[in-house]
Amino acid sequence: MKKAIIFGASGFIGSYLLNDLLNDVNYEQVTIVVRKDLKISHPKLKTLVGDYHSLPDLKENIIGEEVYIAIGTTKKNVPDEALYYQIDHDYPVLAAKIARENGAKSVFVVTAVGANASSNIFYIKTKGEIERDIIALNFDHTHIFRPSMLMGNRNENRPLEKVFIKIWSVLNPILIGKVLKKYRGIDGRNVAKAMINSSNNQSEKVRIYQWQEMNDLL
Repeated sequence: MKKAIIFGASGFIGSYLLNDLLNDVNYEQVTIVVRKDLKISHPKLKTLVGDYHSLPDLKENIIGEEVYIAIGTTKKNVPDEALYYQIDHDYPVLAAKIARENGAKSVFVVTAVGANASSNIFYIKTKGEIERDIIALNFDHTHIFRPSMLMGNRNENRPLEKVFIKIWSVLNPILIGKVLKKYRGIDGRNVAKAMINSSNNQSEKVRIYQWQEMNDLL
């Protein structure tokens, strides 16, 4: 029986992670760190309310063998680049660091297709720096998930994203071959499922999952 920690449990992928881990017989406890109480009651669930600034104060309660990180925002919600970087990079890295110091063995983190710390594109560079800095924490096993377009229904209204989802639904079948296949859209529910299923086979120190690798785990 394992204990898991989720950062980003109120988000699109994180909400699926929470539901699936609570219903997984292999887990005895699921700890979530959220800005607001999600008002969810479950015998396995432990809720910690906090954010980037208060996270160190919660350290003694952030305990588990596995840490799942699905934190992210958008430039629309956070136009300030410095604050965006704090949420998208600093918070995930700090979360992983605290969990690692408390004995976590494995980390599962969502970034994005094309993540590259050397990129001149802010978004791609930020995602690449998340990967670089979490790998540097030296977990026994680091699992990095790089989805392209996230498909599925979100709770929040994103009209432009709905347009892109329709476009990707048409593009997916023609995105073939090793180079293009990684750009296929994938349902957020399936990203969460692949993350959890990857915990059943942890033979590599660092493993990167693109569309094909995630799809193989479903």
